[in-house]
Amino acid sequence: MKEIINGTEIHYRTAGNGGSRVLLLHGWGCDMKLMQPVADALEKEHQILLVDFPGHGESGRPPEPWGVPEYAGCITALLDKLEYTPCDVVAHSFGCRVAAWIGAHHPDMFGKMVFTGAAGIRPKQTEESRKRSARYQKLRKYCEILKRVPLSRSMAERMEDKLRKRFGSRDYNALDPEMRKTFVKVINQDLTDLYKDIQASTLLIWGDSDSETPLWMAKEMEKRIPDAGLVILEGGSHFAYLEQIQRFNTIVSHFLKGDE
Repeated sequence: MKEIINGTEIHYRTAGNGGSRVLLLHGWGCDMKLMQPVADALEKEHQILLVDFPGHGESGRPPEPWGVPEYAGCITALLDKLEYTPCDVVAHSFGCRVAAWIGAHHPDMFGKMVFTGAAGIRPKQTEESRKRSARYQKLRKYCEILKRVPLSRSMAERMEDKLRKRFGSRDYNALDPEMRKTFVKVINQDLTDLYKDIQASTLLIWGDSDSETPLWMAKEMEKRIPDAGLVILEGGSHFAYLEQIQRFNTIVSHFLKGDE
């Protein structure tokens, strides 16, 4: 099913006939299919709503470069249109950015929240990463200067492309120029000071070998979110929820039902 929300087409799917509602939000560069194994387990006892974020899956692209607030506004508008609140939410990675923003600004929308491999805290910058960033900025400025010279423009553009492939992340390089603007806005927004405003009971489920959103981020979120708990999946990567899907689904099911 699709709806036009905030200037873009949103693809979503519903499942289940249970009494309580659960929203599933996927990570960046993914789509709702990666949340399907969670939906399969929860739809026996809950109503399920899966969504493709704009720029992902079968949804349309953002009409302009979006950041976290715009993505959150799109999801809240969809939830309102579908009369799907209050609901619980299970989110992975980028989806947790959006869920955290909504949870902090619209506390009446969410009951319980589950974050796994949650993005939102700016990574600690090492001396090596600072030097790498400075070198990239210096070379990029050099390319900008060359682009002003007509005979050097094509060479400068080729150099710029090489720099992007060398210094850019895998997610960044996979995008076209317009979606890169959205990606930069998203990852540059640090949500650290937002977590204290989340009122929902929040369960953090994390792989201890997550290199994308390291475990220290989970511990920082646990400190800042007033009602939060942390479950660690030993040996789990950034996609620990899929690697240990049966355990993950069991934990989530008990949490949503309120079992001790």
